[in-house]
Amino acid sequence: MIPDNAIAPAGEPLDTGLFRSGLKINHLRLVLALDDHRRISAAADSLGISQPAASRMLAEIEAIVKAPICARVARGVELTSYGEALARRARTIFLELREAAREINELKSGSGGSVSIGSVTGPALNLAVPAIRQVSTAYPGIEINVQIDNSNVLTRELLAARHDFVVGRIPDDLNPRLFKLVEVGFEEVCLIVREGHPLMEKTSVSADDLPGYDWVFQPPGTLLRRAVEDSFLSAGVPLPSTVINTSSIILTLSIVRNTNAIAPVALDVARLVAGNGTQAGEIRILPTEFPIRLKPYGLITAEGRALPPSAKLLYDLILKQSRM
Repeated sequence: MIPDNAIAPAGEPLDTGLFRSGLKINHLRLVLALDDHRRISAAADSLGISQPAASRMLAEIEAIVKAPICARVARGVELTSYGEALARRARTIFLELREAAREINELKSGSGGSVSIGSVTGPALNLAVPAIRQVSTAYPGIEINVQIDNSNVLTRELLAARHDFVVGRIPDDLNPRLFKLVEVGFEEVCLIVREGHPLMEKTSVSADDLPGYDWVFQPPGTLLRRAVEDSFLSAGVPLPSTVINTSSIILTLSIVRNTNAIAPVALDVARLVAGNGTQAGEIRILPTEFPIRLKPYGLITAEGRALPPSAKLLYDLILKQSRM
């Protein structure tokens, strides 16, 4: 049975008894890696250690905590309630360490702070960029770090305390209670092809016209990909048989421009590149007669984690931009 002082109740700091008992930062890193990857081998790889070393560390953790941290399941391992409690506290610890390092660096450099955000592509163009421009103009000392990716990646980066906030959607496979979400808009999606693509000869393209071509998709399980696949299924047509998976918009545009492949992208992205006079401008928006619907996106923060002042400034500007 776990000691009363081993894991602190919600809202209180972690008791130092665990550290006096031998718990180390690397132990906490392993717990978080197990929570993220759900397999000991994958967790070990992410930490750059061998699987036997990870197993030994896991045994050490369980001896210190005096409770099982994870349990084996059909596809790997999952954290027990004790493991989940330790992982939750570990994320807070690493966040505080990151904030301490950031504050120290700011004091050393005399800069105005730093912000790290993640965004899906469409909102990055129409919300984040204008807000970043305002912040950079008014507060030139602030350093802003931006990661563009899909929501599956970004929300996990947020939980790992690598971002202050994210502009995107909460994936269905994550517990929504881990986040706070303020919905700010809808992202329109379109299909793009190269200039001169056979389907551009049609005034309107139906779902039946699409399966015979190669497709460039975001990785399996991403919200955009699922929305497109749902459109196929709703229309009663088979899913494409030849698919290239990539989260890179640059690679997507290159493949589409040089082949007859089709790709779904945010409409704002398509409008930015289509017909702009460069090689990327050889992209065209396919006229379709069926909608591709994504659920609204929003500003996402981690539950129980306050934004530092510089991040709150950018967050508020993006929120204001969304309401204009």
